[in-house]
Amino acid sequence: MSHLSSPPQKQKGEHKGRGLPRGSERGSSSRDKDRSVTVSSSVPMPIGGKGSRTNCSPSVPQKVPNRLISEKSPYLLQHAYNPVDWYPWGQEAFDKARKENKPIFLSVGYSTCHWCHMMEEESFQNEEIGRLLNEDFVSVKVDREERPDVDKVYMTFVQATSSGGGWPMNVWLTPNLQPFVGGTYFPPEDGLTRVGFRTVLLRIREQWKQNKNTLLENSQRVTTALLARSEISMGDRQVPPSAATMNSRCFQQLDEGYDEEYGGFAEAPKFPTPVILNFLFSYWLSHRLTQDGSRAQQMALHTLKMMANGGIRDHVGQGFHRYSTDRQWHIPHFEKMLYDQAQLAVAYSQAFQSGGFYSAEDADSPPERGMRPREGAFYVWTVKEVQNLLPEPVLGATEPLTSGQLLMKHYGLTEAGNISPSQDPKGELQGQNVLTVRYSLELTAARFGLDVDAVRTLLNTGLEKLFQARKHRPKPHLDSKMLAAWNGLMVSGYAVTGAVLGQERLINYAINGAKFLKRHMFDVASGRLMRTCYAGPGGTVEHSNPPCWGFLEDYAFVVRGLLDLYEASQESSWLEWALRLQDTQDRLFWDSQGGGYFCSEAELGAGLPLRLKDDQDGAEPSANSVSAHNLLRMHGFTGHKDWMDKCVCLLTAFSERMRRVPVALPEMVRALSAHQQTLKQIVICGDPQAKDTKALLQCVHSIYIPNKVLILANGEPSSFLSRQLPFLSTLRRLEDRATAYVCEDQACSMPITEPCELRKLLHQ
Repeated sequence: MSHLSSPPQKQKGEHKGRGLPRGSERGSSSRDKDRSVTVSSSVPMPIGGKGSRTNCSPSVPQKVPNRLISEKSPYLLQHAYNPVDWYPWGQEAFDKARKENKPIFLSVGYSTCHWCHMMEEESFQNEEIGRLLNEDFVSVKVDREERPDVDKVYMTFVQATSSGGGWPMNVWLTPNLQPFVGGTYFPPEDGLTRVGFRTVLLRIREQWKQNKNTLLENSQRVTTALLARSEISMGDRQVPPSAATMNSRCFQQLDEGYDEEYGGFAEAPKFPTPVILNFLFSYWLSHRLTQDGSRAQQMALHTLKMMANGGIRDHVGQGFHRYSTDRQWHIPHFEKMLYDQAQLAVAYSQAFQSGGFYSAEDADSPPERGMRPREGAFYVWTVKEVQNLLPEPVLGATEPLTSGQLLMKHYGLTEAGNISPSQDPKGELQGQNVLTVRYSLELTAARFGLDVDAVRTLLNTGLEKLFQARKHRPKPHLDSKMLAAWNGLMVSGYAVTGAVLGQERLINYAINGAKFLKRHMFDVASGRLMRTCYAGPGGTVEHSNPPCWGFLEDYAFVVRGLLDLYEASQESSWLEWALRLQDTQDRLFWDSQGGGYFCSEAELGAGLPLRLKDDQDGAEPSANSVSAHNLLRMHGFTGHKDWMDKCVCLLTAFSERMRRVPVALPEMVRALSAHQQTLKQIVICGDPQAKDTKALLQCVHSIYIPNKVLILANGEPSSFLSRQLPFLSTLRRLEDRATAYVCEDQACSMPITEPCELRKLLHQ
């Protein structure tokens, strides 16, 4: 939910009936909304209150920190001086709750979440609320990015028992970790329509003292129901559903929700949803000669164009903000996420064809040094600021014009500000402007009688001056935690984009990212990935003790990154590591009974009431959807039947979910199509450093072919890939020139040496 608009009783942007992948359903790993005002309970809990909302005056933070001071997570450290006796998630807290027979208060959030900041400031810094929590509860604080398994389990409860979910997420548990009441953001005191946090604490305390047995019984009943509801398995199904049917249904559901004028899906808030764009490009490719195929391409391209022109894009510093609070892509929620940049790089690369990275940057920052942080302060501009920075006259214009006036016209800046008061309930953005492209370069040039190239140069120069000026502003908080999963996505982003554009520099960034993962987030002895590492002093990298081990999404996203990196760099060592990680993923997460992968290891999630399989492609694709693609690709690279068998089992396990709401799993529907259409093996025989080899490789990279594996055969029968695929040794160079073969269903094309001929074949 946008935190620039007043909170409604029911969250907008949820599509539970239609299942549009917004990342908010059933414990999704995305952070589409960072607050809600719902309260959910497994027992009747009266909510509401009389009187107007009054903020608890936060007291001066304690000089003595609580036990979170020993944690590495930036989010937990933000709460280290609260008067709340916080525990990190772990056995010490659980033992205390059982010994003292107290309910557990679990609060989950992340360091760049605006409404998490608000609740920390309003409630967790408040002495009276701290005393209530310390006397009657065992309080546990969790960074959802460190422990996505904990977040998914209890978000499943909150969403199943209320009208929505989001962060901060606050759930009350029995000492055995079973939930019985849950909600999201609570103001400290009662308002006209919202129950206050202090009231909730008092009521739960009374319920626990007077009605505990009923609480426990109802909690067990709800947990049992959630377990049954969340089960995903093959059952008695033998094969996955028809890809043609699932594709058609998914496309029709997306078509119905498409915004014809501004692109994207639904009204507001509006999210980038790269998984939808990927599906539309893939659908277009297999339906190019049909009206629906053209429609899919138009929907994807129009959405990408409107996002690129809108305020959701940072026109000064580049990159995309998390989401738009309005239908027009104009006013963003200013937070920036690594996983968005990674996936959108791939989406824009697809549109072009037809070290370690920090996790997130905060939405809030101080307008000036020493001032209280405000929403978007780092990114917005007043007319006066722009005029002062760009006073130079524009020569040749049909009327008096400065560089600043040209930029303001093109990007829609006004004296009063271009942010509606309805998007700014606190009045923090009055007179401020978000840059959003209002006219094409041609129209802006025509308006002032200028040459298009001259306007382009003037605008680029102006943006660079704004960028340099912005460097002197206080920067938003940077979450310096590094996650294996999101770094895997970024490796993919750089590798795919670098390969498509033919830019070695970008591929080298991907290589450096993969090297960072292997050096700092991989345990050689056990073959396991670590979930997190942290930026230490002096450019060092630190780990928590004990280490936070990887979850399914870490393995799936890193494996995909390594497969993309192999195709971009043709260095087989990345492919070898990907296969090793896949073996570890199968060992730790595969459900040999029901098919598909659990989100977490059995041992890592010991004590949690549910062990889930993520079943929605949201802001990030489901790890099972990505794994389905990975398994198909690894079968193409190695010929190992086990990979294909696992892929079929996985797709079969998710059959019911795909049949019921295919639009909730567009990435898995793509994998289903790839499986039933069979992947192309495109083999290039040649010297990796030779120009003719590079020309054939670049030809393949320049074409949108989602269902393929690209293999470089260097003629060495002892090479890693030749040992995996013996038929490679039978393919020869033609007349000692780099030669391409396109293989499908165990049959290869005639040898091709000219890129233009290869392009024709691949376009068939």
